[in-house]
Amino acid sequence: MKQDYRHIVLLIGLGAVVLLLLGKIFSLQILHPSFKEDADRNSTVYETIYPTRGIIYDRNGSIIVGNKVAYDIMVTPREVKAFDTLALAVVLDVTPDFIREKMADFNKRRRSIGFQSVTMMRTVPAETYMRFDEVKYKFPGFRGQVRGIRQYPINAGGNLLGYVSEVNQNYIDKHPGEYRSGDYAGMTGIEAAREKELRGEKGYHIYLRNSRNQIEQPYMDGAEDKEAIPGKDIVTTIDADLQQYGQELMQGKVGSIVAIEPSTGEILALVSSPGIDVEQLADIGKHYGEIAKNPYKPMYNRAVQASYPPGSVFKLVNGLIGLEEGVLRPEMTYPCHQGYHFGAGHKLGCHSHKSPLNMEESIMMSCNAYYCYVLKNILDNKKYDSVADGLDHWREMVMSFGFGRKLGSDFPAELSGSIPSSKTYNRAYGKGRWNSTTVISLSIGQGEILATPMHLANLCATIANRGYYYIPHIVKESDGVTIEDRFKEKQYTMVSQEHFPKVINGMWRAVNSAPGAGGTAFIAHIDSLDVCGKTGTAQNPRGADNSVFICFAPMDNPKIAIAAYVENGGFGASYAAPMASLMVERYLKGETSRPALEKRMKEANLLSRVKHD
Repeated sequence: MKQDYRHIVLLIGLGAVVLLLLGKIFSLQILHPSFKEDADRNSTVYETIYPTRGIIYDRNGSIIVGNKVAYDIMVTPREVKAFDTLALAVVLDVTPDFIREKMADFNKRRRSIGFQSVTMMRTVPAETYMRFDEVKYKFPGFRGQVRGIRQYPINAGGNLLGYVSEVNQNYIDKHPGEYRSGDYAGMTGIEAAREKELRGEKGYHIYLRNSRNQIEQPYMDGAEDKEAIPGKDIVTTIDADLQQYGQELMQGKVGSIVAIEPSTGEILALVSSPGIDVEQLADIGKHYGEIAKNPYKPMYNRAVQASYPPGSVFKLVNGLIGLEEGVLRPEMTYPCHQGYHFGAGHKLGCHSHKSPLNMEESIMMSCNAYYCYVLKNILDNKKYDSVADGLDHWREMVMSFGFGRKLGSDFPAELSGSIPSSKTYNRAYGKGRWNSTTVISLSIGQGEILATPMHLANLCATIANRGYYYIPHIVKESDGVTIEDRFKEKQYTMVSQEHFPKVINGMWRAVNSAPGAGGTAFIAHIDSLDVCGKTGTAQNPRGADNSVFICFAPMDNPKIAIAAYVENGGFGASYAAPMASLMVERYLKGETSRPALEKRMKEANLLSRVKHD
């Protein structure tokens, strides 16, 4: 009886243990499946499938960035067994020391790498890849990977397009959960601006590994694999032919050309020179050191990142503000005696021309003295309590043209430029210790005014539109890609639209009046196109003056507005005006009719004039 009792107790105990174990198994596998998933992960390996990156088109449907196949050699350090280093080196056409150094580095990082595959060689020749593929079974842990890299059918500007590169740890940290080591992303230009659309979504194959960590077969016959989703194609606003032509004109020069379609704000060309050649973009890692050491800083996109004094093209803004403030009328004349004389023997100089001038003539002849009078009247306006108040209101009106702030373009790394306020001069001279003549250089776009070539092109588009602009942008709406509503909204200035034709008439005369009549921009004249423009010569403390020009055409229903800025180019009519007018003619007529001028611009080399830091 006692034995039967013990037997029953033993059976109950065993049953309780079995039930406890079954409950634990149920909990682990059903209630907490993550434990099972962790176990599965230890016996599976994920092979990433990289998506095809989206294609980039110009506004006319031409491919400016496509894709081609590249071959990499990958290694999973934990799966590597003893192998013949010399034999692998011969297959890959490298030295044995190269392989030893790579493996030593991977083994140092073995713990952090785990069972991840890392890249040992990038973009190997196709014949090398094929040779390796035939003998890869001899080298466990090594495998090949096929991926897409960028291809550039048209030289549409490396600074504009940007480059794609492998992400570093800093980039991964800034985009948590989106990238891992070995991934690629757009780092500059359009590639960076539209990275989310262009990159697509990665996929993967899952394979089972055995107890010896060898891959045996697809996990669940591939049922859990995920296909990669290709990136979306991007249609840009760029005219590839115009972009390429602008680059040819700017060869051998430092500066920028920016062209905008006034009726939409679409950027037609964004030239920065010297720039990155597209051939260097395909393998940026190989050329990065060479590019970075170039004293002319080709990676520096001057179109949006360089802040310059705008020079005499800024007279148009002061003229418009004077009209709006009621201190200027088109028929008003002011004298010029080789400049504007003020204070105790001070003078802001000017070139020789007839005197006095009215407003249209002052624009046509680019008179400095005229705009000194205009700015003084704006700042000394009796409706303001002080010159400081007048300056701050002037600043507010200037900023309504987009100056002194980022325009909000969809192109990355845009700078804001600078427009001074009363605080600027209070700090420099003391409150109440400066007046309108202290800041008189602002009248001609000098002094503390700084703007990017994008700002100047936007000014030109604003005048072409008679008082408003659309925020400049570089991406068009297309299938699956939208642009923000702000790019479709008119941005009005604080100057009434009625005043703009008065300035435009002066711009027309500047281009279409012969030099004998005083037109400073006659070199930009194009028969039948009614080009309206304004030259600028911006002082440069580091050598020759900068050559500046803005223009739009035709006068009515404008199709293109453009700004050209050439560092150390001298007078506005020397380089900026002819190059901008050639761009206008190329865009509107499809060809140019001034071969001698075109040849002179293309062959001119001003690099020796540029002083480096």
